[in-house]
This record gives sequence, structure tokens and C-alpha cells, in this order.
Amino acid sequence: MAPARETFLPFALPDIGDEEVAEVSEVLRSGWVTTGPKVRELERQFADYVGAKHAVAVNSCTAALHLALEAIGLRPDDRVVTTPYTFAATAEVIRYFQATPIFVDVEPDTLNMDPKALEPAIAGAKAVIPVHIAGAACRLPEINDIARRHGARVIDDAAHALPTRLDGKLIGTGTDATCFSFYATKSMTTGEGGMLCTDDDAIADRCRIMSLHGISRDAWKRYMADGSWYYEIVAPGYKYNLTDIAAALGLAQLRKVERMWQRRQEIARRYDAAFRDLDALQLPSHDPSQQHAWHLYTLRLHVDRLDIDRAAFIAELKRRNIGASVHFIPLHSHPYYRETYGYRPEDLPIAWREYQREVSLPIYSRMSDADVDDVIAAVRDILSHHAG
Repeated sequence: MAPARETFLPFALPDIGDEEVAEVSEVLRSGWVTTGPKVRELERQFADYVGAKHAVAVNSCTAALHLALEAIGLRPDDRVVTTPYTFAATAEVIRYFQATPIFVDVEPDTLNMDPKALEPAIAGAKAVIPVHIAGAACRLPEINDIARRHGARVIDDAAHALPTRLDGKLIGTGTDATCFSFYATKSMTTGEGGMLCTDDDAIADRCRIMSLHGISRDAWKRYMADGSWYYEIVAPGYKYNLTDIAAALGLAQLRKVERMWQRRQEIARRYDAAFRDLDALQLPSHDPSQQHAWHLYTLRLHVDRLDIDRAAFIAELKRRNIGASVHFIPLHSHPYYRETYGYRPEDLPIAWREYQREVSLPIYSRMSDADVDDVIAAVRDILSHHAG
């Protein structure tokens, strides 16, 4: 075995520096730490960046998805079609309304929702929630077309898709609403946070109101010198607001989101070049005409060409002080969805098969060239010792 790194390389780390510290310090010194002017500034700048008419800042992508479904009027027993190849939030927000998630299979190359699987499943559905897995653009034009023909709304889960570009345009428009994540491991972070983007005035207004207790005006303005104490509650809403502390962090992150992406792209290209000759690996699939966000670098193992399985491969990386992960355990295979809806893992065979051989490697802008060298060396060393 090649020598291990002296220190552990985490699977993911946020890229936070002096600029973020300065922005957050300014907010702390101002005394205005909860929702306020910095949140509105982040909303304006983010909307301008992705080209959306409206952006509503919230405390998670989960909150954004929940608000979007509420805004389109999701009701108990409605059906929402989505992918099983995603994190828990994508489907659990459907269950918040006692609505029914309908899982459809994925494309074997991208792991994104397969429009050919969507078509026969969408009849009678209220909405579709596609996901851009790892930052590779899903087939959004085809999904939109299918949804329109069936009268369904499209809520885009773009948790991985900053800054993904589809046909030259950043993901963030073109559906009823687009929901981004600013979690600590994402392409830009506010620690915890998210953003809902939409060109629909009614959706934006409803989401803004429902994100803070159903209050019909900017409640935070009542604390300003020219603000009014008066407010009205128009519906029982939620406590989903983002703080100015988090927004300040987000403003600094947004200024360097392209630079951070460029570094991830450099790392992805190095991985591609280093692993292309390895028969035991399937490299991530991406359309060179689109811009991959490279939130994740997702390998697939040809385990039939190895004498170890996926779990042992990850354990070997850990022995060499390299963090790795798996994205994702398909939702339809989890106990809740099996027991509630009768799903079996084999019901969606592509998602189930590809999950069993997927491994995600570290890819984040704080990684040095030496870190990338260590990951490459570790992967090649493991495969050289375990080729079947």
C-alpha cells in the first residue's frame, strides 16, 4: 500500500476566508443580526446573478421546496412526481402536505430523472420535482414540455446546481420555481440557508409571506426609524427566514462563486485525466455543451472487475486518510417509503443498480494541488491492488 497522507482530507469543506469574516463582522457590529437589509441585498444580487425576477432567501433548500409547493396549492392526496436519486428533503416536503410522491427511474449516465420514465407516470400529477444530481443539468426542457402537456407545475430542486448552465443560461429560471441550497458543503454557503427563485409574482409574494409567520409585509422594517409597528397575518406561516449574519456570509460567497466553480472544474478535469485509463471505473457523465457545477465528483465502480466491493473501496480510501461518500441511497429503498407505499428497491432498477456502485470523491475549492495528487494516488493504488 502507498503511504497514507499525514492528515485526513475531509470529503467536503467550505471555502471561507477574510472576506467572509469581514462581512459577518460588519453585521455583528451593526447590531442587526436577524432578517434585515443584508438579506434583501443578497436576494437582489442572487436574482441578478441567475437572471430571475424574484429571489426569496430562506433558511434551507428544504424550506424553499416546501414554500414552493405551498404556493402552487399542493393538497392532501395530490401526486408529485420526483426522482428517488436524491436527498431526503426532495420527497419529504411532498409528505408535509400528505401528498403522494411518485418516484420514477433515472438515466444511467447522469443519474438524473429520465423523461421517458416521467411520461407514463405524470398523468393526474400536480407537480414534478426534478433534481440536477452532482451539478449536471437534468433534461429540463423535456421535463417542462411533458409537465405542460399534462397541466403539472415544475419545482426545480437545484440544491446541487450552482452554477450549472443549461443552453448557456444559469439554472434559476424557466420553471415555476427553482430552489437552491446554501448548506455548508454546497457551491456557496451561508452555513444553513437556501434561496427560492421565480419569475412568477404570485409565487414570490406567497413564499415571502409564508416564510415568516404569514405576515403580509416586511415585519423587520417595523424596527427601523421610518418603520411602522403595524402588521397583518394573512395565513399561518412558517419560521423559515434567513438571518443577516447568514446573508452577509452569502454575499461574500456569491462574489467568488465563479472562482470556486473554476477550481472545482480544474479538479474534475484532473480526476478525469488521471482515471480515464482505469477499466474498473466509470467516470462522471456530463454534456460538454453544458456547464457542470461539479458539486460532486461521482465515480461508479465496475465491481465485477475488482476483488473488493464499494464499502471496502471507501474503507481503503479512509485508511489512506481520504474522505469519500455515497450519493445517494435511493429514497424508494428506505423503510418509510417501502412500508408506506410498498416500493421495493428493484422497482426502479437503474437507480438501485447505480447506487450500489457509486462513490463520491472530494472536490472543493479549498483543495490544494497536493490534496488532489493524494486522492489520485490513493484511488490508483487501491485499484492496482484489487483488480479482479
